[in-house]
Amino acid sequence: MSVLTDTFELANGVKIPKVGFGTWQTPAGDVAYQAVLNALKVGYRHIDTAKAYGNEADVGRAVRDSGIPRDQIFVTSKLPAESKTYDEAMADFDSTFTKLNIDYVDLYLVHAPWPWGQAGQNYDKGNTEVWRAMQDIYASGRAKAIGVSNFAVSDLENVLADAKVKPMVNQIQYYVGFTEPKITSFSKANGILVEAYSPLATGGLLQNDEMETLAEKYHVSVAQLALRFCLQNGVLPLPKAVGQSHIEDNAKLDFEISEADMATLNHMADAAPAHSHNKTQG
Repeated sequence: MSVLTDTFELANGVKIPKVGFGTWQTPAGDVAYQAVLNALKVGYRHIDTAKAYGNEADVGRAVRDSGIPRDQIFVTSKLPAESKTYDEAMADFDSTFTKLNIDYVDLYLVHAPWPWGQAGQNYDKGNTEVWRAMQDIYASGRAKAIGVSNFAVSDLENVLADAKVKPMVNQIQYYVGFTEPKITSFSKANGILVEAYSPLATGGLLQNDEMETLAEKYHVSVAQLALRFCLQNGVLPLPKAVGQSHIEDNAKLDFEISEADMATLNHMADAAPAHSHNKTQG
């Protein structure tokens, strides 16, 4: 399954596998450990976690126990959204680094531009301080690349104004019908790779009739169609799964959506309107 080993290239030359394995809402302990271990056995080489998920230690243990050389696995983690000072950011990274226990982090992201529960409030000054810490973490070599998550255009502009090192990734909510075009366009124009979290709208788009009809045309599942859609838009999807069959199915993306069908998907209304949306972005 070449799609699992194909890569995008970040602005600093680091290669990042085009499909990630997400661990949001994956319970800590044996569930997270086994899910990551199974994903690595299937062929995934990009694992995404965060301190907020509470499963970093399990992800790190699975990476160590996989038998796969460390330099062949790409691991992402994230700074808690509540950390908005230089010292907090450095302390939280130290905690993540210790829990993962895998020599280095391939990508470290600021989880959000505001603390959870305060979406939309202005934390420009705090984000500038946090980015100073991120740059120092990057300079230390303990993170091979740095970026952000949930950042709107104004949040990116704030960081870019004083950045010595630009964010290399912006991980945002992205799925068919909710592609955040302003953020996506701005990110790409500034050499920032867009990653799609909730590319299946946490399962919300799986019952979409229009998606089902198009998936049948390609003899694939709706999930596979949605993930392939991200890839053909130059966006890196982060599907999440626990069951072995879903882990395997989400990796079967070696097919091509026609230009006409991509146009249809790119103009489709929100494929999961009932799904929870990040109201600060669009």
